[in-house]
Amino acid sequence: MANKATDRLADPLTQLVLEDFTPHFDQLRERFPDNPRWRKLADVGTELWLDSGDIEAIGRLWARPFTAVTTNNTLLNKEVQRGQYDELIKRAATIVRARAGRKVDDRELIQEIAFVLNARHALRLVEAFDAFVSVEEHTDLAHDVEGAVRFARRYHAVCPQRFLVKIPLTAAGLIAARRCHDEGIGVNLTLGFSARQNYLAARFARPRFVNVFLGRLNQFVTENELGDGKMVGEKATLASRRAVAEAAEKHHLPTRQIAASIRFGEQIVDLAGVDVMTIPIAAAEQYLALPNTPLTDRRRQNYRVEFADLLDVEIAGFDDLWDVPDVLVEACDELDRRDPKELEPGDLVSLLEEDSMPGLLVNWPAPQVQLAQREGKIPNLHTWQEGLADGEFGLDALMNLAGLASFAQDQAAMDDRVRAVLGS
Repeated sequence: MANKATDRLADPLTQLVLEDFTPHFDQLRERFPDNPRWRKLADVGTELWLDSGDIEAIGRLWARPFTAVTTNNTLLNKEVQRGQYDELIKRAATIVRARAGRKVDDRELIQEIAFVLNARHALRLVEAFDAFVSVEEHTDLAHDVEGAVRFARRYHAVCPQRFLVKIPLTAAGLIAARRCHDEGIGVNLTLGFSARQNYLAARFARPRFVNVFLGRLNQFVTENELGDGKMVGEKATLASRRAVAEAAEKHHLPTRQIAASIRFGEQIVDLAGVDVMTIPIAAAEQYLALPNTPLTDRRRQNYRVEFADLLDVEIAGFDDLWDVPDVLVEACDELDRRDPKELEPGDLVSLLEEDSMPGLLVNWPAPQVQLAQREGKIPNLHTWQEGLADGEFGLDALMNLAGLASFAQDQAAMDDRVRAVLGS
């Protein structure tokens, strides 16, 4: 909530988060092994992150070529459910209530404690590995520009040397990310699924990183029986990387491409050379178990995708995942001529619709949001095929909606744990 009472909470909660934090910036590297398998991948041009919040599991794999760890509501929830942060939750709640000087509503209390939990756990990762860490904002802030920026500032204040702030790719998230960029706050713009989404993000929001959740795209294909799912996400990731790299070079932008939602060790080989990989523990272990063969740079690879049902493929609009149409480039040129401080989320949606790009950013009505929540992170094609066929929304926008809904469910589980600890 954007008000003075909430702003007064920032300092004491930051002090709580930083309690006993002992960083060793740029001093830990030599303590870890220089694993040759990971070194080869880094030498091809890929920065290596681990996708986990489990400090013990990370410690088994961490090697000098790794630079960062990325967490999210799902990963943090696993740690919170173990009970290790119960005392911290109670202390944070006491501070929030005391400093507010009034009865604190549930939403405000939960958001503040989520900030504390994310920041404290991320600091433990910084302390253990001197890693850069992507920290997640509460999912309630996905459509709240002011709230997203306010909490981004607070995360940045906790550890400007190592924290990156994860903000979801929504209309509000794009504006919040642009404001963060203009203030020097590093943003990892999450829940991207296509080249066109990330081209827009790079041109307008200018985050340090964008993502393609490639494993979810492959899973969408298999679960909807459209094919074996091979190379759909990989094709989209590399197409996005090329589009973002071209935009970054032409317009002097800082944005780099992350290959996210990696599921298998073979995908690491297939994506060698992409700017960044964020790799789950299981996929990393699979990669290390593969035969030790030479790696080649795959950035120019345009993988062929085989589909079983061409009619459903046409309805779903898979081309939107790897194409960046000229009308989008022109819309971004128009955005460059606008003052970003004067833009609201609805302005971005309207501008894209006016420039013949409907379905890229969507104002989702409540029934569709609720439907996505029921289905989970992988949509049922036949549920959504009419809107996809009519161009009401694109497949990338639909996957973004489903992804945000699944993150919100994990956030809700973590919030419920907080309420249980507080006895409310």
